[in-house]
Amino acid sequence: MLFHDVLVVGGGLAGLRAALAAAEKKIDVAIVTKLYPPRSHSGQAQGGINAALANNPKAADDNPEKHAFDTIKGSDYLADQETSIFMTQQAPEAIFEIEHWGCPFSRTPDGKIAQRPFGGAGYPRTCYGTDRTGHYILQTLFEQSIKHNIATYNEWEVIALAKDVDSCCGVIVLNLRSGELQAIGANAVVFATGGSGRMYGNSTNAITSTAFGVAMPYWAGVPLKDMEFVQFHPTSLYPSNILMTEGCRGEGGILVNKEGDRFMKKYAPKAMELGPRDIVARAIQTEILEGRGLEDAYVYLDLRHLGKAKIMERLPGIREITMDFIGLDPIEKPIPIQPGTHYCMGGIDVNIDGASPLPGFYAAGECACVSVHGANRLGGNSLLETVVFGKRAGASAAEYVKDKPKQPKTSALERTLKREEENLKQLLTSDGKENPFKINAELRKLMPEKAGLFRDEKLMTEGLAQIKALKERFKKIRPISAGRSFNFDKTWALEIKGNLDVAEVVMTGALARKESRGSHYRTDFPKRDDANFLKHTLATYTPEGPKLSYRDVQITKYQPVERKY
Repeated sequence: MLFHDVLVVGGGLAGLRAALAAAEKKIDVAIVTKLYPPRSHSGQAQGGINAALANNPKAADDNPEKHAFDTIKGSDYLADQETSIFMTQQAPEAIFEIEHWGCPFSRTPDGKIAQRPFGGAGYPRTCYGTDRTGHYILQTLFEQSIKHNIATYNEWEVIALAKDVDSCCGVIVLNLRSGELQAIGANAVVFATGGSGRMYGNSTNAITSTAFGVAMPYWAGVPLKDMEFVQFHPTSLYPSNILMTEGCRGEGGILVNKEGDRFMKKYAPKAMELGPRDIVARAIQTEILEGRGLEDAYVYLDLRHLGKAKIMERLPGIREITMDFIGLDPIEKPIPIQPGTHYCMGGIDVNIDGASPLPGFYAAGECACVSVHGANRLGGNSLLETVVFGKRAGASAAEYVKDKPKQPKTSALERTLKREEENLKQLLTSDGKENPFKINAELRKLMPEKAGLFRDEKLMTEGLAQIKALKERFKKIRPISAGRSFNFDKTWALEIKGNLDVAEVVMTGALARKESRGSHYRTDFPKRDDANFLKHTLATYTPEGPKLSYRDVQITKYQPVERKY
């Protein structure tokens, strides 16, 4: 039986950084990933990564404390403040580390790392590499993993956590190439499985970004935190919802409706297009709903006034995408955009060390909720979170395992393996008629409609009933293909089950939160309610559905006030 002291699940930025942190402490660490690491969704982050370097002439007095305040204000005061302060204090060191590893950041005329403005920030502090920042950082960290000879099980998908009494002792994996199930023992497991955006149909996320990564620990008894907070990016390409980076607006791009009106002056008169994402996304959707969109579906992101040279230098990837996918050159024509589901602020409940309530189980990156984003994430803070808390989780896991016996807990692993084999057998021999892909398509249609940018009790009650009905139908799905090598009929059936259960958590938490805060906007409760809802939502799995409880938000330095931009 395979065994590693620390096992990292996921080969994106958080996973690679966690593995490197463990390797730096001379711990036996391995990565299990369903994708070859450079193909991870981290590579699709375009605009940049935040740090208070004060390299931009307009940011001479920027510092980590101001970065922390912007983050906490942007979160609508739901972020845990000491955790946010820690992240922003670590940010400059994290950037310099990546730079010294060889990341090709764009540069100022005097050779410093270039920084651009991003939404909700008081200063231009977003470090970038043209509009391919995530891709550049991902390649840089992958090179470091090779340098450190970190074992990587590519195209192996984790399908379950294994527990021994009250601690995590490894995982069950499906070798996608051979179709075989096997157990891998570990003294600590770090999940870095990314976001859950593909619960929604209008998502900027890759098709691999399903809720399965957070469903597995949820089923194992680890709570999910703040899952009702789902970020809708203001600018996704119409009609495919491919991301159009916030860097477009950071470089001076403007939003106009069908009347040619630069409408953000009505919604964020000071920040304009660089308001926080929740405000800008709702503004765009309001323009569309009130009849000022084009084809009742989109508005324009106009870059033409930036000029060819600036677009080619700063936004070459955006130009490439629009030309490839809709045959439009943004140098000559405005880009049709609409809000798209983009990011989950919620996730696996972890503390500042990445540790969950289950001993030996850690998480980092978008799948985790260490609570630095609260109710709304600032652009540029997601890449920062991956490297800061990926490093922290990997180092914490390495510390946890240092005195543990270096051998698998065979009986617990074999028991879990047998259970998963039985579960797969049931899928293969099912006598039902339901098509799981039709169920998933219906889920992805209902989520933007019932738990989208604008929410109310009637919509969400209908949505929750629909999800429960889909879960019942899923119990009667047709037999899954028995093919072994790269059998995506099998893997997608597993992931769809995760989408359904986590969507139920999103809808249940959103129904219970009778206020508007950040990305969670209820038309029937349009005001923020600090007296009753300045708290984190925790969802614990039960066979009947999620059981909700609450935890106070950590308020230490900044008392909540009304957000104005």
